[in-house]
Amino acid sequence: MKLDFSNLKTLFINCTLKDSSKNSHTEGLMTLSMNIMRAEKVSVEYIRLVDYTIPFGLQPDMTEDGAEKDDWPLIFKKINDADILVVGTPIWLGEKSSVATLLIERLYGMSAKTNDKGQYIYYGKTGGCIITGNEDGIKHVAMSTLYALQHLGYTIPPQADAGWIGEAGPGPSYLDEESGAKNNEFTNRNTTFMTYNLLHTASMLKDKGGFPAYGNSRKEWGDGTRWNFENPEYR
Repeated sequence: MKLDFSNLKTLFINCTLKDSSKNSHTEGLMTLSMNIMRAEKVSVEYIRLVDYTIPFGLQPDMTEDGAEKDDWPLIFKKINDADILVVGTPIWLGEKSSVATLLIERLYGMSAKTNDKGQYIYYGKTGGCIITGNEDGIKHVAMSTLYALQHLGYTIPPQADAGWIGEAGPGPSYLDEESGAKNNEFTNRNTTFMTYNLLHTASMLKDKGGFPAYGNSRKEWGDGTRWNFENPEYR
């Protein structure tokens, strides 16, 4: 059975600490997922967040709060235009990178905005993450990243994370030939499954016109709609 994913758009954001002049092992694993999506005719865009000026803060545009420059409005447009967001991050001290934390904070700063159904802005979008490193922490980083995305409104499919780690301590990383990472059956399988789970979920949401607004529209709640909500009477 051949499925059509050609109407989907995916944005991959690599939260490596390295700008695009340097090699990124996280990009190496993200490329596996990107290549699958491109083979499925998905529109794919890839960026490294450190190539842009993204100040700390929760305002939609931090120049309004004193910053000299803020590229976040440009990044947010890309995020808002995409059906799928994949966050890539290396592991540092068992945690996602500081750049990934910055990304999530800026996503959070936009989360009160609403879509045309009156839902929070990320409803109807699909999220996942890809993680690399030389230390334990893939599941921990995935938990915090995917929790943040779903809390903001993203739909998280089954097995929406994939990763690769080498031996504990200094050693070869994902793109280093001596690591053997490209032939790791577990990583290749999980990355493939994650990619298709993202595509299936995003496709179902798109075919249905997004996530149903019944019971979750911020606009309708503000207008007084309460659906089946009632405060219980306590005795």
